[in-house]
Amino acid sequence: VLLVESGGGLVQAGGSLRLSCAASGIIGSASTMGWYRQAPGKQRDLVALIDGNGRTTYADYVEGRFIISRPNTAATHLQMDSSTTEDTAVYFCLYRPSSGNSVYWGQGTQVTVSS
Repeated sequence: VLLVESGGGLVQAGGSLRLSCAASGIIGSASTMGWYRQAPGKQRDLVALIDGNGRTTYADYVEGRFIISRPNTAATHLQMDSSTTEDTAVYFCLYRPSSGNSVYWGQGTQVTVSS
């Protein structure tokens, strides 16, 4: 499975950004896709997940500001609104099959929120 992110960049605090992730390879309809982020010097943290039934999970610090969607089995978007400087990080797309312990990651896309 290959994941390619796009849509990162620079945005002012309070602004919006939309990240996209396209998956290629053998993609299962019951799989989970999502986003993690990693700020400099910090661990990689959960942002949001969406499973094959459209059920979503959000980290507390993005709940109500970010929305994850999955237009088809092999793609996911992350709409980031009301951004803050704390959202500055490299955002990584995740793909997790419905069975087994494999996890696939994209190369990451930088998001920088300026004050």
